[in-house]
Amino acid sequence: MTVQQAVDTEALKAHIKATWAVGDYGRIARVTERTANEFIHRQQLKRHSRVLDVACGNGNLSIPAAKAGAIVIGIDIAPNLLDEARSRAAREQVNVAFEEGDAEALPYGVRAFDLVVSMFGAMFAPRPDVAASELGRVCRPGGHIAMANWTPTGFIGELFKVTSKHVSPPADVPSPLLWGDETTVRERFSSDATDIRIRRHLAQLKFPFSISETVEFYRLYYGPTLRAFAGLSEVGQAALRRDLEDLYAQHNKATDGTTVIEAEYLEVVATRG
Repeated sequence: MTVQQAVDTEALKAHIKATWAVGDYGRIARVTERTANEFIHRQQLKRHSRVLDVACGNGNLSIPAAKAGAIVIGIDIAPNLLDEARSRAAREQVNVAFEEGDAEALPYGVRAFDLVVSMFGAMFAPRPDVAASELGRVCRPGGHIAMANWTPTGFIGELFKVTSKHVSPPADVPSPLLWGDETTVRERFSSDATDIRIRRHLAQLKFPFSISETVEFYRLYYGPTLRAFAGLSEVGQAALRRDLEDLYAQHNKATDGTTVIEAEYLEVVATRG
């Protein structure tokens, strides 16, 4: 890596960190709590197994893993999300060590964990090959790396496409949605894994309010959406809001004035060689 590349990478990570520092991610995370609980249940954790939750957010995976008896560390780039996670763990009376850190430079030794998990988190690291290598490095041989990643063809993939019509994604950064592409994921883990199991699931995203209110909910509380709107003119904001409302209307399963979306994600479980 050149000096300029290093500077660019650090600037990008500072931007990512700042993006997650705005809004109120705890409100957003509640929408996928059930999905996270189901994901952890499928991992069939053993008591006292060592688990690392990468890009842990406010603890959606860390807390149910701890409740299952695992010894859990959650790591995230955003201090505000870690504060939320600590408060939530205290309320739910579970012991999780939440630490600030980077998915591309995990501060742990080789083979330190039995299970390394990430749900809709590590997929946003700007250098996916580096992140994949780090996930493999800290997982013990015979252990597992389990990820949940939004797919390019699902609702979130379409949401990305709609937003990118109005707000250009960072240049020279692979799309996070490639983590939801089966061929790409197999390539990224091919050097570390003896077996890779992949399955598609649907996350049901339920909002107790209308489509327009759902879009406003994300505009207010979800850092990436909040910043996307903030970077546009008044006319641009109106156009983005209109396109988002149209997309939600196309996918809404509810008929009672609320909003229910089924969003596809790829569950990847790689066995470390």
